[in-house]
Order: sequence, then C-alpha cells, then structure tokens
Amino acid sequence: MQRNILAGLVVLTPILLTWLVFDFILAKLIAFGRPWIPALYRAIYTFSPKLADLMLNGWIDSVLALLITLVLLFMLGWLTSRVVGRQILIGFELLLEKIPVLKAIYGSTKRLLLAFQAQPEQIQRVVLINYPTEKMRAVAFVTRIVRDTETGEELAVVYMPTAPNPTSGYMEIVPLSQVTPTDWTVEEGMQFVISCGTSTREHVGFSDAQRRGQDGSEMPMKEPTSRSG
Repeated sequence: MQRNILAGLVVLTPILLTWLVFDFILAKLIAFGRPWIPALYRAIYTFSPKLADLMLNGWIDSVLALLITLVLLFMLGWLTSRVVGRQILIGFELLLEKIPVLKAIYGSTKRLLLAFQAQPEQIQRVVLINYPTEKMRAVAFVTRIVRDTETGEELAVVYMPTAPNPTSGYMEIVPLSQVTPTDWTVEEGMQFVISCGTSTREHVGFSDAQRRGQDGSEMPMKEPTSRSG
C-alpha cells in the first residue's frame, strides 16, 4: 500500500506542479482582461440583451476575459513594432524615469529581459562556475560582461538560480577566465535547475571546468550544437 501511494505521488507531483504554474498564469491573464467585461456587456446589450446576459455565465466570462487579454497583448506587440508605437513607448519610459521607485523596477526588469534575448558576444549564455568549492560546479546564466577598473580583466556577471525554484538565486561576479561555457540552451539550463538535475544531457563538460579551475587558463568557446528532435 505504501509503495503504491508513493508511486501515485511520483506520477501526480509533476502534473500538479505544471497545473499550479499554468493556473497562476491563466488567472493573471483573466484578471487583466476582466475589467473590460462590463464595457463589452453594455456594448452587446444594446443590440442583443440575451447574448449579453449569456456573458454573465462564469466560464464564459473567464473565456472572454482571457480572449480580451490575448487581443490586447497582440495589439501591444503590433503597435510597438511600428514607429508610432515605439514613440509612445519611449514617452512612457521617459515618464517612468521621473518616478524613482518605478524607474528602478521597470528599468531592471527590462534590462533583464533584454539580456536574456541577446546572446553575449564573449561567451555562451549557460555556463559552469566554481561553487561552492573549487571541486564543485554550479550552473549559472551570464547576464553581462564587465571589466575590472584596475586590471582591465573581463568579468562575467552571472545569475545562479536555486533548484527547483529558478526565481530565487544569487548574483556573482566571476573572472571570465574561470567561467566554463557550455553548449546548453537557456531552456536546457532552466530544465536542469527546475528538475534538480534529472533532466539533462548524458555528458557534461565537468573535466573542462576542473582544468580551467586549476590552472586558470582560458579555454576556447564552444559553439552550440544542433540537436534533432
């Protein structure tokens, strides 16, 4: 009986976690579109009261709120890809620049998203760093490359997420010569963290990281390998 219960938990846990994340995102999208429902109700009621009353059904209300949010997101993306939309966005950002707290939150979030969209020129996005000891390695994500003010040495600013929750973690500044690039994609790196290492490739360049940590020599960068499937 105990064995069967544990087997059931193993099957149910990933499904439950997936549903919790999906439900959270879905609830936020619906909540964003729900304030537009009363205006839509009044507009429909003028020519079809029965159809408007049908909107008061709980699940129909939620579906309409979700559709409104998706339409608004589509329109926002379309607008910001046009010259007029970009000018509006620039004006909005200039307005936020005058509000200290909002300026810090918006600016930091935007830079983080842009950093993960663009590939660093000096190194791959997903790397291995020496943590917490010289003989152990941790998966980290390079967010930026900076230079030491005195020596001019290149330094990697990396984000090291904690498992299984990648939204919490540590920021580290590591000499670029001590960072080992991988051929993992960002998705593979995130899967590795969220799954606590159970979802990964069969081979990891651990010995390369070990040699780099011992002699401090810089190894050639690895190009991402294409994989079918």
